[in-house]
Amino acid sequence: MASKSTYTIPNSLIVKIQDRLSRGKQIRRSLPLDGRLHIDRTLPFLIVYRRPHRDSDKGTERLVKGEASYLIISDDPRLKSSLGKLLNTIVTTLSHECKAFLIIEIWAKKNDSQNNKNELINLKPAFNIYTSKLRPPTGTIEMLELALKRVKIQRHSAKVEVIYNNILSNPELPSLLPNKAVKNLNCFIVGLEIEPIYRDFKTGNIFPLLLRTLHQGLAIALKQAVFEFSLNQTTHRPPNYQALGRRAVVKAVWEIDSQLSDISNSFDFLLNVTPINTESAWNKFKQSHFEKVPPLYYRPLPVSPPIVKRKLYDIRIERVEDPTLAYIFREKQIELERQLTMLWDRGKPEFLYESLQLYGRITIELVKLAKNILTKIPPRTREKGDGYSIKATEFASYAKVEIDHYKKIYPEFSSKVIVRDDTVGLMVSRGNLLIGSEIKVHPSRVDALLQHEVGTHIVTYFNGKAQPFQQLYTGLAGYEELQEGLAVLAEYLVGGLSRPRMRLLAGRVIAAECLTSGGTFIDTFRELNKEYGFDQRTAFTITIRIFRGGGLVKDAVYLRGLVELLKYLINDGELEPLFVGKIATDHVSFIRELQYRNILKVTPLRPRYLENPQTTDKILDLKNGLNPTELIERRMT
Repeated sequence: MASKSTYTIPNSLIVKIQDRLSRGKQIRRSLPLDGRLHIDRTLPFLIVYRRPHRDSDKGTERLVKGEASYLIISDDPRLKSSLGKLLNTIVTTLSHECKAFLIIEIWAKKNDSQNNKNELINLKPAFNIYTSKLRPPTGTIEMLELALKRVKIQRHSAKVEVIYNNILSNPELPSLLPNKAVKNLNCFIVGLEIEPIYRDFKTGNIFPLLLRTLHQGLAIALKQAVFEFSLNQTTHRPPNYQALGRRAVVKAVWEIDSQLSDISNSFDFLLNVTPINTESAWNKFKQSHFEKVPPLYYRPLPVSPPIVKRKLYDIRIERVEDPTLAYIFREKQIELERQLTMLWDRGKPEFLYESLQLYGRITIELVKLAKNILTKIPPRTREKGDGYSIKATEFASYAKVEIDHYKKIYPEFSSKVIVRDDTVGLMVSRGNLLIGSEIKVHPSRVDALLQHEVGTHIVTYFNGKAQPFQQLYTGLAGYEELQEGLAVLAEYLVGGLSRPRMRLLAGRVIAAECLTSGGTFIDTFRELNKEYGFDQRTAFTITIRIFRGGGLVKDAVYLRGLVELLKYLINDGELEPLFVGKIATDHVSFIRELQYRNILKVTPLRPRYLENPQTTDKILDLKNGLNPTELIERRMT
């Protein structure tokens, strides 16, 4: 038999909570009957969920977890008295600090058997907002209503109704606080009833993906409503609604970040799908008069994909309450699974289809742009200057000078330059620059390539390493497109995006389109050589890069990344946030949120070329609207 203390929040605990709140300290306390109180810092709000002690209410509790200030408590009536004391203490203390306070209570709507006959067909999200007739926080209600209407589930927009009533809490439960206390403490209570479409009506089982989507949308809506309340009712002044998220990160987050990074670091995907015999393959292809596809050989895999996959899916991302971090981790988990599958299928027909899943399809618009570039730039275009070429060791010396520049600014910049026989061209791996021993670089392209490899790929690697999240240096899911777009843009900003270089990027798109349309290695080589005028060696290099592993369409992201980056700049996007680590454009809002929440540190490095006043002028031109072909035309004039 449970003791009386089981149903009471001790006065001593309430006193400790008051003391910590008054000093702006974090609160993380377990409460009776599996309750939980989390208050990240001095904040003017509390999200409350009262768990039914007699009925099952699967999933609803998860909609509250992850907020910077929340209370989960049993609705057992024996807790009523001490719960009232706890809430009064919280509201009194924080209202005194912020001059006003907001409580949003969340509960699930009771199932209606008549309305739920076709619950699997009609999964439309719905919310009822309960607010006071006499004293409504009007702006907050309007913002909450607007934000909830943006929540979408399976393309269904949410239905939202505002109900003005004297009953602000769950109507089946006692009021959280007496009306008099609410008014005296300048507290506002809003009720939010949620249609529980995230669980099966008959069995009560959770639909996890649907619950996750609803949680993400609801979390944004709650922050936006609280942000409006903060600005108009309190002295609390967050810079952005995203700043109202958690600053404290629980141990599970760091564990999962580390586990994902360990798996990501256990293999180098690109290195393991790149042939090690490119030079000899070219010689054999030439000896066959370009009629016979040479055999390609790869490095032995350093891991067993099935075993690593098992470890990957043993990572319990569901432990992460924060919806933003959980989303980022799940994305990476899926990407790693696809990369491991591709390593397992290296050399098989399945590899190509998995490559399209990882890097995206080759769109008609992108192919059209590539053909337009190849039409505008004559095939016999050459780099400016004489025919002298810089070889691997000399280029390595230039790269070391560039790296030394960043080491002086940031001593942890420990990048190495390595010349290797088994590397083709240039490649960055684990923050180091790998240079193929057979590489030849035209002098006019040296700075452009240094800014591409060092100023972009290596700088973002070490910026990511400076952050608490390892994902930012190993790379968030889908980071390659933005990385390569930034790297190509860097070439333009330093005046090194030459016409032959643009032809090369366009040629890669043509090759990828030929591959995905069913063309063979020979077909692709001939199209590049005969139809588009690439010399035989360049056509071979493009083709072998596209056909490596069984068909890798990654090379199309260079031109696509540049296109998407130009769109980002035209929409008034800023370059600075893009260098925080290896991220995708879609992650910019998440990065901003983590910066507002003081989870991320100040970025230690910025590319050297951004210090040049001419670069600023070029970026302003880009923001005014330039497409890739106009970049070429400007260089041609």
